[in-house]
Order: sequence, then C-alpha cells, then structure tokens
Amino acid sequence: MFKVRLTEEARDDLLRLYDLLLENNFDAAECALETIADALRLLEKFPFSCRKAAKGLHGSFLRELIIPFGSAGYVALFEIDDARTVTVLAVRHQREQDYH
Repeated sequence: MFKVRLTEEARDDLLRLYDLLLENNFDAAECALETIADALRLLEKFPFSCRKAAKGLHGSFLRELIIPFGSAGYVALFEIDDARTVTVLAVRHQREQDYH
C-alpha cells in the first residue's frame, strides 16, 4: 500500500479549485472536493494504473489521474517516489491549459 502525500502546491490547487466553485455553488464545491479526495485514494493501491504524464517523456513514474466530475473533471499530476510513496504535485481542472 502506498502513502499518498500532497505538495503545498497541490494543496493550494485544491483550495483554488474549491474557491472557484464556491463562488457559485457551495454544494458543487463540497462534492468536487469529496470526489477528488475519493479519487486520490486509488493511488494508495494502484498508482501504476494511471496514464503516464507527457506521453512518458519524463519517465514512467510521473503520471496523471483523471478524475471525472460534471462535464469535464480534474487531473492530478503525481509522481511515484518509491515502493511506498506517491506524491501529488498538482491538481487542475481539465479545461485549464496546464498545471500551475
């Protein structure tokens, strides 16, 4: 089982995404955060099941988790650090241009 850590940048991303939804819909903001948290639990057992980031140009340990939500969803960029640890580097909405 892998331990899943979040960088400060990833935590900031979650707050930013939550605040964006919160402006219009509290329930949607809460649901989105819960959906992302549930999806990140997948990384505890199956991080290698996620697609390689940047088409594998940065190696096989940098990956992306697709998180469906509404009509688009989110993408979490993460790195498999070792046999026990996964670090979430960033989270973005699928309609954003790139990771922050």
